Amino acid sequence: MSKITPQPGIMDIALYQGGASHIAGVTNAVKLSSNENPFGPSEAAREAYRKAGFDLHRYPSTDHAALRAAIAEVHKLDADRIICGAGSDEIITFLCQAYAGPGDEVIHTEHGFAMYRICTLAAGATPVEVPERERITDVDAILAACTARTRLVFIANPNNPTGTMVGGAELERLAAGLPEHVLLVLDGAYAEYVEGYDGGARLVDARENVVMTRTFSKLYGLGGLRIGWGYGPAHVMDVLARVRGPFNLSQSALVTAEAAVRDRAWADKCREDNTRMRAWLAEALAEHGVPSDTSCANFILARFANQAEAEACDDFLKAEGLIVRRVGGYNLPNCLRITVGDEPSCRRVAHAVGQFMKVAR
Repeated sequence: MSKITPQPGIMDIALYQGGASHIAGVTNAVKLSSNENPFGPSEAAREAYRKAGFDLHRYPSTDHAALRAAIAEVHKLDADRIICGAGSDEIITFLCQAYAGPGDEVIHTEHGFAMYRICTLAAGATPVEVPERERITDVDAILAACTARTRLVFIANPNNPTGTMVGGAELERLAAGLPEHVLLVLDGAYAEYVEGYDGGARLVDARENVVMTRTFSKLYGLGGLRIGWGYGPAHVMDVLARVRGPFNLSQSALVTAEAAVRDRAWADKCREDNTRMRAWLAEALAEHGVPSDTSCANFILARFANQAEAEACDDFLKAEGLIVRRVGGYNLPNCLRITVGDEPSCRRVAHAVGQFMKVAR
């Protein structure tokens, strides 16, 4: 047996399972498993990407200055306190790499995004899972779980895969109640889907212990390019800049993201369409006897009577050429996460769930 072994914690990582993209033997399947924008990126973003093809032989900028300036302008932030990464996943990795290690603890909630646990273990730290209250982040449970070993607390708001979120007052209470050595990370991957929500930016500006992460993968339709960013206190951004690789984003990604964030009309349209179809889909599922919590993101967490029913429904949907997401790995075995697609996709999946429920109950 080889004596070459990885760092402690690495072999405790369960490989991340992304949303399925194909069904064996089925062509033109409808993918509603990865929370992608069904309309894709804006035409301005597509054009920026096309033009970037002429400069593929050039290295990208190392400081991401143009993209950071665009993000700062649109969101009214301090560009010097923005860091960009290969998706918000990389910002999460930076945070764990920089602030957590052997002997430290990192808190996430029971239905929180899988990357929190993965990045914690990769850093050699110990993930601590705290309960939610009816699939909603429980601030008191988080505060009670903090110890002298706690270094980071990850909160997705809105949360994936539940779609629920907590209000600004609760986030402020959490930030104020944390021990002084703990950093609160607000994952805002779905923040753009909430009208008027800043993802926690004001809280970041008001405190020294809060960081916000965001992504271009959801509303902006750029999941294939892997672009994310973080915003935080100067002392944290200085630390993260020291672990970030100098060329972690390609020039194609940088210019496409800049065009995307500046195209506010497209972002507004996508948000409005999602809001309309999300409400329709939730109501349609409820009429078929499949409840869901009020979602603030671009997906519905459909709840079934038990795990067997959820999995049987998933199998039925696959047979109909519809791909949704099982979420047993998120401690929700009786649920299916269904991305809000375009109107034909939403109507098709709602009809199929209805057909299944007629037979199942």
